[in-house]
Amino acid sequence: MPKRREILVTTATAGAFLALRGALGAAASVPGTTGFGALRPDPERILDLPNGFSYTIVSRAGAKMDDGLVVPGAHDGMAAFDAGNGRVALVCNHELDYEDVADGAFGGNASAAGPVYDAGHGRTTPGGTTTLIYDPASKKVERQFLSLAGTERNCAGGPTPWGSWLSCEESVAMPDAHHEQSHGWVFEVPAAATGRVAPVPLAGLGRFNHEAVAIDPRTGMAYLTEDQGNGLLYRFIPNEKGRLAAGGRLQALALADWTSADTRNPPDAKRRIPQNQPLKIRWIDLDNTDSPLDDLRVRGHAAGAAIFARGEGICHGPDGFYFACTSGGAIGAGQIFRYRPSASEGGADEAKTPGELDLFVESTDRRKLENCDNLTAAPWGDLVVCEDAKAPCALVGVTPDGGLYTFAENNYTDSELAGVCFAPDGRTLFVNIQGSGLTLAISGPFPA
Repeated sequence: MPKRREILVTTATAGAFLALRGALGAAASVPGTTGFGALRPDPERILDLPNGFSYTIVSRAGAKMDDGLVVPGAHDGMAAFDAGNGRVALVCNHELDYEDVADGAFGGNASAAGPVYDAGHGRTTPGGTTTLIYDPASKKVERQFLSLAGTERNCAGGPTPWGSWLSCEESVAMPDAHHEQSHGWVFEVPAAATGRVAPVPLAGLGRFNHEAVAIDPRTGMAYLTEDQGNGLLYRFIPNEKGRLAAGGRLQALALADWTSADTRNPPDAKRRIPQNQPLKIRWIDLDNTDSPLDDLRVRGHAAGAAIFARGEGICHGPDGFYFACTSGGAIGAGQIFRYRPSASEGGADEAKTPGELDLFVESTDRRKLENCDNLTAAPWGDLVVCEDAKAPCALVGVTPDGGLYTFAENNYTDSELAGVCFAPDGRTLFVNIQGSGLTLAISGPFPA
């Protein structure tokens, strides 16, 4: 199948690619289809990768797990943790709705025994997380089990510095004929869990269409995205660092000199967010954050908060937080913003030296980046971004100066890619092909 992509090489990015080629040795060719060399058609028709790279399927929807349940479908956001002796604990979301019960871990059974959040009037809500223990040396899965049950549309989330996964619900369902509980919460799953955890909503992080969350290891503050066309970027200041369940303050980002800013940059915008120009920000306190009417973003915007075009993945990088807005920009192909916290983030002197927001990337060519979604910071300084777009979808690399290259591509189904993350040692890259119900572990000559 013909590839639709070309490498984006500018004078500014050429040096970065040459440096990368030096780090990789002969495995890379510059320029080429990717910064790692041309993609090779996959004889298994699953994922095309550069020369020297290969994948192992580590999770497949419908397979039997060690707890007697089956692997749920719709693999989405995930994170990898150190499980000791070189092994990895991979905690994975499953973006399943109430009606997707046949694709859930209980194999279509109406109700489930054990800890569940929403029993659903006898039909357990099928979202949640699975955990698997993987040994990259042997490329074997040692164990896999359900670790969170009864939640809905667990889309993305984020890892914590204290060794847990924050699983976010992209749902605002309320108790009705199908649900016994309200949804729209964040749940915490310890990476060291050996079975299902008690499903406790972290109510302080607000109720809305959560997408992803990233924790600042310095302050313990959480930054959260909202998957809505007029979503906000949120900050949670915990009462106790490392204990999100202890409550705290939820706030929304606003631009210091533009009240109720629109960052989406539509073609008819009277005022646009310039690229690569740091903008001073301020934070607005929010109230009634349990938001039974799902109006938190509306009230926040009316109070001065900036709106974003479908906030998706967010990650902590070496120079701030990067988050994707999947439908932003003049052609609606996506934006990636960067937030650099204040040296006094959340403190009394924050207003004197405020944090800064800048538009890091705005796609102007769908062949190079289309509808950015989950993302992660690579050990060598780039971002690796999943696409959720019209087929084919790719893993797109973003260099520190905003250059784009294609690392991998799904040329065989119309499924999005999701959940991209690195093992703690940076030598294995995990990614989901959501529609196929697969998790892949990619190995090869990654730079240090």
